[in-house]
Amino acid sequence: MAELTLTTFLTIDGVMQAPGGPDEDTSGDFPYGGWLVPHADDDMGKTMVEIFSKADAFLLGRTTNDIFSAYWPRVTDPNDPIAGKLNSLPKFVASHTQNTFGWSGSSHVRDVTKEMADIKKRFPREVQVHGSCGLAQTLIKNDLIDEYRLLTFPVVLGTGKRLFGAGAAPATLRLVSSSTTSKGAIVSVYRRAGSLKTGSFALD
Repeated sequence: MAELTLTTFLTIDGVMQAPGGPDEDTSGDFPYGGWLVPHADDDMGKTMVEIFSKADAFLLGRTTNDIFSAYWPRVTDPNDPIAGKLNSLPKFVASHTQNTFGWSGSSHVRDVTKEMADIKKRFPREVQVHGSCGLAQTLIKNDLIDEYRLLTFPVVLGTGKRLFGAGAAPATLRLVSSSTTSKGAIVSVYRRAGSLKTGSFALD
């Protein structure tokens, strides 16, 4: 059975909105689209290629699906390690407002919390979530993510959609690996490690 993994780009203050361009997601009058681009490098590219090599299917929110489907089908080289995966593998799109999608291999997920277990049973390796802020928060709230792959860039924005919202379920994560790119992004991999534990430094 597959694991559900989440990969996303973050600022230091946790913003994940519109990393790739000014028009990617302007909701909430977000003014900083494209904040990641000056910090992209070969190390980031190699990291993403390695992540995509593990995918058997993708689970995307509708907005991210719209962004991806407008771009990746235009990259027609089947040997491209990212486009080849996105264009050929099954894509499950979680949406409350749309149920048909034009990108080849796409199908609708109406209730991700109920359907996720059945989707994971169909694949041996990974069902991958990329970006998809609203979907990610639903998955976090319901403790459905097996592994987090967070690429944190040396940027502070102070506004925008954040990965961990007010509804995030308290939990403990275990750091599996951490590395740094040539431009200062930190690539951290975390896995679920059970419920939140607390303690005290108070003197008896």
